[in-house]
Amino acid sequence: MDLPHHGYRANKPRARAAPPTADPVLFEDTSASAPAMNSQEYYSQGYNMGEPSNDMFGGAGGNNLFTDPMASAAMMYGSSLANQGKDMVNKEISRFMSVNKLKYFFAVDTRYVLKKLMILMFPYTHQDWEVRYHRDTPLTPRQDVNAPDLYIPTMAFITYILLAGMALGIQKRFSPEVLGLCASTALVWIIIEVLVMLLSLYLLTVHSDLSTFDLIAYSGYKYVGMIFTVLCGLLFGSDGYFVALIWSSCALMFFIVRSLKMKILPSISSDSMGTGSSAKPQFRLYITVATAIFQPVIIYWLTSHLVR
Repeated sequence: MDLPHHGYRANKPRARAAPPTADPVLFEDTSASAPAMNSQEYYSQGYNMGEPSNDMFGGAGGNNLFTDPMASAAMMYGSSLANQGKDMVNKEISRFMSVNKLKYFFAVDTRYVLKKLMILMFPYTHQDWEVRYHRDTPLTPRQDVNAPDLYIPTMAFITYILLAGMALGIQKRFSPEVLGLCASTALVWIIIEVLVMLLSLYLLTVHSDLSTFDLIAYSGYKYVGMIFTVLCGLLFGSDGYFVALIWSSCALMFFIVRSLKMKILPSISSDSMGTGSSAKPQFRLYITVATAIFQPVIIYWLTSHLVR
C-alpha cells in the first residue's frame, strides 16, 4: 500500500561500496619472518656485556690478581715501606717539635685565660708564683695558672694584627703591604728575642727548666699589653697611649721577673752546692733583668706608629 507523502522524500536504499582493492605494497614486511627473541635472554646478554671474560686475565679470572703470591708480597712490601717512611717523618718532626709537648701549652680553659689576663695586667696582687709539678711533670695550664701557655700569645698576636689594621684604616693609611710589614716585624722581633735568650743561656751554661716553647710563651705575653696600649691610644689620644704604655710595661716587667725567677734563679743554689754550672749568679740575674727591661722597648717600637 502506498503511503501518502507529507513533504518527506523517500530515501532510496544505498548500495554498499565494494571493498577497495589492495594497493601494491611498497615495502615488504619482514617482521613476521624475524625469529622471536627471548626477553630474558636479551637482558641477560646485555647485563653480561660489561663483565670481563676469563681470557682477559689469562683464563684464571680477576680474583687471581689478589690471590697471586707475588702480588700479595708486593702489596705487603709497599705497605711496609709506607709505614717506615711515616715513622721517619714523625721522628724527624719530633727532633724539632714535640707534638705532645705542644698540646701541653694549649691545654687551657676559659677560667685559666681570665685569670692569666688579670695576672698580666695586675701582677702586683698575685702572691704565689711557683709552678706546680706532679711526679716531676709540670701541671697543665688549666690546672696551674702559673704555667706558661701558647694560647694567649697566639690569640693576642692575631688580635694585635687586626687592631693594627683597624688603626691604620681609621688614619686612612691602610694597605695590605703595610699590614703585612707590621705582622712580619712583630714576628721577627719575637724570634730575635727568643734566639738571644737561647744564646745567652747557652753561652753562660745556665741549666734551667726553660724550653723554647717557654721562651716563646713569655715573649708572646707582651702582645696583651700592646693591645691595651693601642686601644687606649685610639680612644684617648697620645696621652692615653703613654699612660697605658707605662702601665703595661711596668706590669709586664714585674711579671717577667717573677716568672723567670722561678726558672733561672733557683739554679743558683745548685751552683753553690757544686753541681757543675760555671755561670756566676749575677749573670743569671742579668739575663732575667735584661729580658724584662727589653719588653717596653719592643712594645713602644711596635705600637708607636699606630697612634698619632
